[in-house]
This record gives sequence, C-alpha cells and structure tokens, in this order.
Amino acid sequence: MLNLYEGKGKFVDYLAQKADIVVRYNGGNNAGHTIIADGIKYKFKLIPSGAPLEKEGIIANGCVVDPKVLLEEIDNLKKLNKKVNLKLSSTAHIIFPFHRILDGLEEASKGEYSAGTTKRGIGPTYSDKAARWGIRVFDLIHPEILKPKLEKLFEIKKRLIRVYDNDWDESLESIYQEYKEYGEKLKSYVIDSSYYLNKSIDEGKKVLFEGAQGNLLALDFGMYPYGTSSNANALGISAGTGIPPKKIGTILGIIKAYTSRVGEGKFPTELFNETVEIIREQGHEYGTVTGRPRRVGWLDLFNIKYGIMINGVDKIIITLLDALQGINPIKMCIGYELDGKKLESWPIQSEIIENCEPIYKSFEGWEENTREEWLNVAEKGYNALPETMKVYIQSIRDTLKTDIAMISIGPDRKETIVLEDINF
Repeated sequence: MLNLYEGKGKFVDYLAQKADIVVRYNGGNNAGHTIIADGIKYKFKLIPSGAPLEKEGIIANGCVVDPKVLLEEIDNLKKLNKKVNLKLSSTAHIIFPFHRILDGLEEASKGEYSAGTTKRGIGPTYSDKAARWGIRVFDLIHPEILKPKLEKLFEIKKRLIRVYDNDWDESLESIYQEYKEYGEKLKSYVIDSSYYLNKSIDEGKKVLFEGAQGNLLALDFGMYPYGTSSNANALGISAGTGIPPKKIGTILGIIKAYTSRVGEGKFPTELFNETVEIIREQGHEYGTVTGRPRRVGWLDLFNIKYGIMINGVDKIIITLLDALQGINPIKMCIGYELDGKKLESWPIQSEIIENCEPIYKSFEGWEENTREEWLNVAEKGYNALPETMKVYIQSIRDTLKTDIAMISIGPDRKETIVLEDINF
C-alpha cells in the first residue's frame, strides 16, 4: 500500500495504474488536481484521481462534500464515456449554501489574518463537524433524518449570517428540497468506508491514498492560520479513513522543482521579478478550482525537510523540472536565518517565519526544450537529462538525505523517469 501526503494529480494517476483503489481522505472541492491522459485533460475537485483509469475511487470520512459539485463531476465522467467506479463515505460531512456564504463573510472580517480561502464553505463545514452539529452523508440520503437536523442548523446559521448581512433571507424549504434530491441521486454510492477499506486491505488489495493540498497548508502542522481546515498530510490518513497506522505502508512526498502556493501568509522564497511569470506560464501555475495565479518562489528544502520529518516520507518525487527551463541561475533555499543566526529546524510559527531570511545555493540552469524533445529525453531515461539538471537533482537528494523515486519533465504520464520502482 502507498500513501501520499501531498498528492499531485499526475502522480496519483501514474501510480494508480498499479492500484486497486484510490482514496481521497481530506478536504473538499477547495483543492483540485489536473490530469492529462490520452490527450484528455481532467480536472477533479472531489473524485479521486484514479478516475481516468476507471479505478475504484473512495471519498472517505475525512472529506467534506458539496453534493452539487460531486454530481457535476460524475456527469462529466459519464460524458467522457468513463465508468464511474465511485464510493462515498456515509460519515463524510455535507457543505450547504450557508457554509459558502459564511466562508466569504468570515474571511472578509479577518483582515490581516485572512487565509485566502476559496470561499467554497470548507472551513465552516469542518467547524460544524467539530461543534457536533454537522450533517453527514447518511443524513443526506435519509430525508426523515435530514429535515429536522437541517431545520436546527439553518436557524443557527441564519442568525450568524445576519450578524454580517442583515438582508440575507434564504429559504429553508428550497435548500431542503434541493438537498433531498441530491441525496436520492447519491444514495447508490454510499458505503461504510472504514469497514470497506479495512476489509479490502486485509484481502490484499492495493490502496493508494491521495492527499489534497500541500503539507504546509495542514491544520495542525502547517502555516496556521494561513492554511486549510484539515490535515493535508500523511497524519490525516488514519483519522480521515479509519485505517490504523500500522496498515499504512510506503509514504511518498511529491515536491515541485520550485515552490508555489495560493492564499495568504509569509512565503520566504517568493519571487517578485520577471522570473515569476516565466515559471508560472511554463508550470501552468493557476489554481484548478479558482483559476487564480499561484504565488511562485525558489525551491525551499528547509520546509521540505520538516515535511519529511512530520510525514515519515520514505521517498520523494520531483515534478515540473521542465518549468525551470531557460532560467539562469536557479536558486534553492537550504536554510533560514533569524537575527543573523542559522536556524536548526523550520519554525512553525508564522510570526517567526515572517522575520526569517532564506539561505540560498545557486545552480546553473538548463536550456529550453520543446514538449517533443522532453518526451524523447524521458524515453531515454535519467542519463539523457541535461547535466546541469542532474546536478540540481543530486543536490536535492543530498540535502534532504532522501531517495528520489521518480522525476517528471512534463504533464503526460509518458514524461516520467522512474529511478526506483514503487511497490505496494
């Protein structure tokens, strides 16, 4: 079995070729993965990234689900003549229209502490889950249970929304009828996911766990409060699926050859010159969900070391090396300084991070190639890479003291170089 703490769509898709089941264990439709397979571009917000291969996909209990978005994704797959092999946890929590409204209103009121959310209602839904008045998938598919719970939650949210917007006047009955219909359409997909997954693993099935978002956006061990509302790392797998830690196998960490992020918060290696646009365009750094241009900076190995420690990463995968083509020199952050002193470990507190200065190492860049030329390089293997790129890759391995399993020099499955086989 294999699990990812920072699952990028291409590699979940690539690794799913060997898997029986792909599981999404955290987040909602605030995080998206883009996959290019057989000339078709897939954009997933909720459905696990094994869908183009028609692998069995499970949206587990750690997720929050907007049923309208999920049904749209199911319809899109059907239009592409793909088998929808999907299962939905009965204990995942449901996003309602008032959650989306509150997300925007609360975010606007936070000022300098704004996290830069997607305003999809993710945070407010997780808040209701923690407060123990959330509504789950099981409730959604049983109208007689849904109605009284929704009535109570609606009244609570109505009073809260009117603190910000006194004119808000959504209809409870229209929400109930809309979501009752969603429940009817989703009922056939619903299972007890923790039992199903444990049974599948015990039977020897190969399971791939797909994390949404990046390690440093995680709620407990990320750049709080400038992150997300769930544990977007390997630590979230057990709580998000019901799979005990001792059943979890190899942990892969997927990193880009540079750093990118959306949202607010200090970003020590962020770039503000013309290099930003080069990397953004070559790496297609725009949010899958929002379309927002992502912030871009040099690779930060100091915070990746922290991620390797927190997640227990066994091997790493490096993506988007091709996006740095034509840039010279290329820099890599290997540590932070605070008040003239080199730090021993990555400082988790955002108030400390904002006062740190990155320590850089410079590298000679590599020349530009066409997509066809990069594909030809991938087919020939590691030795065909530009020498300067190999120096950069070797420095990553040496600094992190972690083996590299695969590298990517393009968006297609074929533009992948395997250095070490991954066994489930």
